[in-house]
Amino acid sequence: MTTASPSPETPLVNSPESDVSSSPDLSYPSDSHQSESLPESQPEHQVENQSIAKWQVFGSTFLTIFLAEMGDKTQIATLLMTAESHAPWVIFLGASTALFMTSLVGVMLGRWLAGRLSPQTLDRSAAIMLLGVAGMLFWEVWQG
Repeated sequence: MTTASPSPETPLVNSPESDVSSSPDLSYPSDSHQSESLPESQPEHQVENQSIAKWQVFGSTFLTIFLAEMGDKTQIATLLMTAESHAPWVIFLGASTALFMTSLVGVMLGRWLAGRLSPQTLDRSAAIMLLGVAGMLFWEVWQG
């Protein structure tokens, strides 16, 4: 298997050193009916590279979401609810469950869209939506 040279459209996990596909396998365990043993046609180093790529995707996802959520209204709301209720573990469990569910909705919607739209269309749609949000924020600041 040959890998493509990195470009702006290539995911971070697809580097010249790795020998993995350009998109990580996000299928559910029930989606694949393969046994746990390695297929004869797939070398062990390729499986290791795929495992490393999945951890890179995990790390990238964690860091992106972690940084995006720092200091946002959700964190401030949990801080205030904890201060008022004096029940930090109850607030933690409620907030964690809510964030888990919203992430699940995002993953399911993303998986559904990925099966129906090309990656280029998804990228352009996301860019247009983000530009729209930026435009609305700019307009709100401009209007004072």
